[in-house]
Amino acid sequence: MKNEKTVKDLQREVDEYISQFKEGYFSPLAMMARMTEELGELAREVNHYYGEKPKKTSESEKAIDEEVGDMLFVLICFANSLGIDLQDAHDRVMTKFNTRDKDRWTRIGEGEEHGDN
Repeated sequence: MKNEKTVKDLQREVDEYISQFKEGYFSPLAMMARMTEELGELAREVNHYYGEKPKKTSESEKAIDEEVGDMLFVLICFANSLGIDLQDAHDRVMTKFNTRDKDRWTRIGEGEEHGDN
């Protein structure tokens, strides 16, 4: 059975983890640096898998999903430290995409004749 967590669950889980340490959350600027670092690591892995830059034989194998997980953890830390509810932030962004940008992209099936596949 898959362990399904809500965004609030993720934020709470990260907060419980960070709260056990005296240092607590890093400053927002330090976390921006961490996010930038993690994004660079993710970009490097994507470039190895899909780009023109193969890994050196001395480089360890890391999975893209692991790097995305690292990014998510730091993003949650950043949001938690600033009191940002990620579910609310997500909902606001989706409202924006579904209103302001609703006609920006070509929808699947748009412009096709009936009966065409």
